[in-house]
Amino acid sequence: MELFISALVTFFVVIDPPGCAPIYAGLTAGVPTVHVRAMAVRAVVIAGAILVVFALFGQDILRALGISLDGFRIAGGIMLFLIALDMVFEKRTQRREDRAQKLIDDEDVDDVSVFPMAMPMIAGPGSIASIMLLMSKGTGVERTLVILAALAVILAMTLLALLLAAPLMRILGAKIEAVVTRLLGVLLAALAAQFVIDGLKASFS
Repeated sequence: MELFISALVTFFVVIDPPGCAPIYAGLTAGVPTVHVRAMAVRAVVIAGAILVVFALFGQDILRALGISLDGFRIAGGIMLFLIALDMVFEKRTQRREDRAQKLIDDEDVDDVSVFPMAMPMIAGPGSIASIMLLMSKGTGVERTLVILAALAVILAMTLLALLLAAPLMRILGAKIEAVVTRLLGVLLAALAAQFVIDGLKASFS
């Protein structure tokens, strides 16, 4: 249960389902509801497949590149900490909105399910690093299933957020979203610091 909750919180903070909702609402403004739903499902499925691949084969990829798990823990922790800082100071949200606006302004772009929704908004560097860090802390089928179950819950929440993006934004409002983003950023910073501490301890033990 402790592992499930830890993975659940980590994925929720990094993937940030509520934060994806306003971006998706902006990208799909004026698009027929049928296509909006189809793109939401496609984005979550593609992102889920990418994250599962890194969960199952990420460590093999690291070994092939000659990168130690402890080194990846430290690097991943630092990267997540930078994401956390962006969340606290709202730079991450601004970058997402700027990317979304560029796509909105580009009349040639119709399907946003693969880019930018699946990558890098859902299956971005932070979520890939997170799932690999969680998987690297131990082995066993049970542990893998628990982490993947937590990921499935967050992906389901993300899909729901995308499907309800427009009404969700009307309910939350910009101010409440900003407060939630900052609180999640603080939590992510603490988790990132723990990843770095664990990596340093293992490196020098």
